[in-house]
Amino acid sequence: MRLFGITAVVTALMVAGCSGGTGGQNGLRGQTVEVVGTWSGDEQARFEQVLQTFEEETGVDVTYTAAGDELPTVLETRLQGGTAPNVALVAQPGLVARYAADGKLKPVAASVSAAVDENFSGVWKQLGSVKGQLYGVYFKAANKSTIWYSNNALTLAGVAVPKTWDDFNTAARTLSDAGTPAVSIAGADGWTLTDWFENVYLRTAGPANYDKLSKHEIPWTDPSVRTALQTLAQLFGNQQFIEGGSAGALQTEFPKSVTNVFGNPQKAAMVFEGDFVSGVITASTSAKVGGDARFFPFPSINGSSPAVVAGGDMAVQFKDDEATTKLMEYLASSDAAAVWAGLGGFLSPNKNVPVDAYPDDVTRELAQQIVKAGDNVRFDMSDLAPSAFGGTKGAGEWKALQDFLADPAGIDATMQRLEAEAAKAFTA
Repeated sequence: MRLFGITAVVTALMVAGCSGGTGGQNGLRGQTVEVVGTWSGDEQARFEQVLQTFEEETGVDVTYTAAGDELPTVLETRLQGGTAPNVALVAQPGLVARYAADGKLKPVAASVSAAVDENFSGVWKQLGSVKGQLYGVYFKAANKSTIWYSNNALTLAGVAVPKTWDDFNTAARTLSDAGTPAVSIAGADGWTLTDWFENVYLRTAGPANYDKLSKHEIPWTDPSVRTALQTLAQLFGNQQFIEGGSAGALQTEFPKSVTNVFGNPQKAAMVFEGDFVSGVITASTSAKVGGDARFFPFPSINGSSPAVVAGGDMAVQFKDDEATTKLMEYLASSDAAAVWAGLGGFLSPNKNVPVDAYPDDVTRELAQQIVKAGDNVRFDMSDLAPSAFGGTKGAGEWKALQDFLADPAGIDATMQRLEAEAAKAFTA
């Protein structure tokens, strides 16, 4: 493991651990735990520093294995071979539900459940549960309800940061009339279009209907879906609002959509996607996050309350020995989240992580949106669906919404196609 170089933070965490956290567990010294996740590179290095603090407090030897995007395949192979890791960090709730149904996961211990009750709003416990039994702890989250903008572009056009959907469309018209397309849309990546739909649907249909649609308890021909598509068509149907129009958007991949706004030459004023947009800005442009590159929350629609569509990585356990349980307790604590928060590139749904643990104002605001949304947080709907519907390139929801972007007037055809694809996937 890499040594943790932020002495002050380590000291604070060790003190906290010794006064009620996971510290002082000398009986665990010499035991080993393996964690498998998707993170590599900088993310892996930062997570290993989280684990390093746990090792120092408990004496447990923790190894981390990076599986990248092949995590589901890696887990399946290892489960079949009888070499399951102690803990895995999984981004697909559907995969967790399948493993739980197959008896491959261990329910969390009462102590872990108590830590979740203390540190998370109820929606995160629901997301980590299968048939009322808690199996997972959400450690890392993504805020997918942000619209990033060039402050210079809005200032030059005399546009204020919009707070409502009507304001947003008015701003889009003003920007476009001034000669800068309002938004760059990554239509070549169908997943970005599902995020557009989910944010609009959550605000027009409400959390209860969002839950029903995500489980296919109401059909995609429901009037609530029509309302959301009609609302989204107010943007998608105005070709002058979109950089390159619909045809250009369908050729634009996600990284390009960001550099269209913050690169040189600038081709658009705003781009919608999650907090991870900041990483593309930093890596691929000269814009400064918090300087010209800023964001605002996805606008309210018809007076809707603040809400967040989120993604996240859930820690689940395949073994239930004491060392594994102690690690799960630690991952459910605010101490563990505070370590990575201080290193950057991280948001936690843990409501007890101090705001000042985050390194900058932008990240603090992103994290606070998740916490303040409380039970109005909803997990990415396409990630909750069977992958044949919600996660397959060129098929299912991705393709239906790409066709909708190409023809925003075709609402009836879009609804029929979405329902046909969902019905097939949910009964497979």
